[in-house]
This record gives sequence, structure tokens and C-alpha cells, in this order.
Amino acid sequence: MAHTPTPKLDRPPTLLAQLGPGLITGAADDDPSGVATYSQVGAQFGFAMLWTTLFSFPLMTAIQEICGRLGRITGIGIAGNLVKCYPQLVVRGLVLLLCFANIFNLGADISAMAAAMVLVAGGKLVVYSVLFGAISLLLQVYVPYRKYVHYLKWLTWALFAYVITAFVVRVPWLQALHATLVPSISLDADYLMGLVAVLGTTISPYLFFWQTSEEVEQIRITKHQLPLNKNPSQAQDQFRRIALDTRVGMAFSNVVAFFIILTTAATLHASGTGSHIQTAADAAKALEPLAGHFAFLLFALGIIGTGMLAIPVLAGSSAYAVAETFGWRASLESRPIHARKFYYVLSIATVLGVCLNFIGIDPIRALFWSAVVNGIVSVPLMFFLMILSSNPAIIGKFQLPAYLRVVGWVATGVMTLASLAFLVTAIYERLAR
Repeated sequence: MAHTPTPKLDRPPTLLAQLGPGLITGAADDDPSGVATYSQVGAQFGFAMLWTTLFSFPLMTAIQEICGRLGRITGIGIAGNLVKCYPQLVVRGLVLLLCFANIFNLGADISAMAAAMVLVAGGKLVVYSVLFGAISLLLQVYVPYRKYVHYLKWLTWALFAYVITAFVVRVPWLQALHATLVPSISLDADYLMGLVAVLGTTISPYLFFWQTSEEVEQIRITKHQLPLNKNPSQAQDQFRRIALDTRVGMAFSNVVAFFIILTTAATLHASGTGSHIQTAADAAKALEPLAGHFAFLLFALGIIGTGMLAIPVLAGSSAYAVAETFGWRASLESRPIHARKFYYVLSIATVLGVCLNFIGIDPIRALFWSAVVNGIVSVPLMFFLMILSSNPAIIGKFQLPAYLRVVGWVATGVMTLASLAFLVTAIYERLAR
């Protein structure tokens, strides 16, 4: 009797295999600009803003999960979906503002990475700026997405430098836990400015575009995958994966933010030296005499690692947005010869970010304007996202679950208030000087 071979059973994917766009997006949220913001509030206000890492978690998770679902359902990025429903002038205006904010953010991130490298190894800041920009650009252009995404996944480990640093320094854990669970609110202008900066850093437009477009890329590179509006049988599994991926990624992001605030609060604020911290490199340098060379080294190397993760996300989100707006081919999986305009935008964004370090623009000023523009873009974009995700012409029968609708609109309301507060406070601060 012939032996019938036992069919091989498909193994369930490992946790790491299920993580991708959400994990990378969450890690990119803690870019050097984010590290600078968290360092500033920790150094200036101590543990008083630790509660924001808990408060912002469900808000950012809901918005990013909505973005991931939109990309997986439609097989099109945010800009491509916006073009279907709104006038070109409106979409192009939003995308133009996004690109301005991203380029300023790129410049500030590259400057922070170069400054950290100077602290660690010596040398010239402009040389490192060009080097980091060139390496990142060459990897994006010449390494296919399916390979490059694995490098980005591994770069997320760089963020653990900030977790380890917190255990190198002395932390009053009970005090920190109380500050995390019991919000501390102040009407002081500096405190409000810091609070809005933290929220603006945590919920940023470039993250919306990136995660949506990366879900589209995942469809392209995965066999037997189609947008859910063409293959609804995959919906349950894909929505479950997107939820897991996004929640892990955003939790990772907020845990790292928590430990950055914790470390700088326990050292720089406690010693009274926090008022001079303006960049991530400043925080790393100030840590050395207080927490030792190892803590300084971890903090500085973390800046470089997170920057290498953030540069492609910032440049890539701009390229996806512009290409989709004009109907160009948009894919990091495509060879440059097949998606020239997409890669032109990606290259120009990276080069302009590098050039900001040559023309004397202060990285702090670049960060300020990046935050202002992000605040202007994030609010209407979140409104459009919520409307798109409820529009049957876009998402078909895949309506948002009630919890995503509620938390998504709450996040939109919070960001509206935060952005208005930021703009009012910024204008007041400028006029007062």
C-alpha cells in the first residue's frame, strides 16, 4: 500500500514576523528630535510629565491603527485616498506643508546625529551630516524594500539604549511611579509649551503617511495578498495583525519616551543643570559628569541609531505623499528606473535636510518650525482620516470598530486643542521677547 505523505501544516507566524509597519513607525517616533523634546521636559520639569506617556498611548495607537487599516483595505496611501475625495488644491497644500515639516525635521535629526558622533569620536559635524544622509539615501535607493525593512526592524533595538541608561543612574522609583499615574497639570506657559511639544512629537503627520504606505508595500511583496476591498476573506487576520503590530509599536515608542524623561529627570533636573538642554546631544553631554561615561555613551549612540531609523521614514513619507498626489508610481520595492519621480522626491528631501546643516539654520529653530507646521497639518489631516475611514466609497463594508471611532475622534479633539495651545503659546512667547 502506497504511503501518503502527511501534508505540512502552516506554522503560525512568530511575533517578530507579525511586526513591521507599526513597530517601525513607533520606533521612528522616537527620532533625535523626539529625544530632544523628551530630554528637555525631563530636564526642566522632572517627573511631572511622565503621565503623558500613558495618556498619549491609546490616542496615538488608535490613529496609527486607523492608518494601517486604510492602507490594507484600499491598497493606496493616504494622499492617494485624499485625491479621490477632495480638491487637488487642498491635498497639495497639506502635502506641501508635510514636506516642509519633514525637511526641517530631517535637518534637525541629521544635526543631532552628527553632534552625537562628534561627542563620541570627535571630528567635524558637517562631515558626519553628509555621511549619515548619504548612507541612508543609498540604502533606500539601492536596497529593495523587502530587505531594507529588515534592517529597519533591527535598528529599533537602538532604542533600548535609553531603557538601559535609566538603570545605570539612580532613580526614585516610587516618586516616578506616582508622577506617571497621577497627572500633574500646570498653567505655566513653559509647562504648557512642553506639554504641547510632547503631544506634537508623539502624534505626527509623517507617521500617518508612513504606516499607511508601508501596509501597501506589504501587499506588494507578500504572495497571495491583495487589498482587502478585493479579497475580503483576509480581513479578520489582517486587522488582527495590524492591531497587534500597531499596539506593540506604539507601546515600544512610549516606553522609550518614558525612560528618556525618567533618566533626564533623575539626573539633569535633580542636579539643577537642566535649563541649558536644547538638543539630544546636549542631554548626552550633560549626562556624563552626572551618570558616568557608560550612560553618556548609551545615550549618544541611541541618538545615532534612532536617527538612522527616522531619516528613511521622514524622507519616505514625503516621497509617498507627493507621488500619490500626482499619480506617480510610489514604492521602495521598485527599482529607481521604474519609479524615478518617487526617488527624486525622496532624494531631494534627504539632500535638503543635509543642506540645512550648511546654511547656518539653528537646529532648535528648525525643530520649532517643524513643530509649528506639524501642528497646522496634523489637525485637518486627522479630520480627513476619520472621515475617509467612515466613507463606504473608500473602505466599503469595513467600517471602523466603535472603540477606534471613539478614541480616534478623541485623539483628533486633543490634537486640535494642543495645536491651538501651541500656536497661541508660541506667538505669546515670541511677542514677549
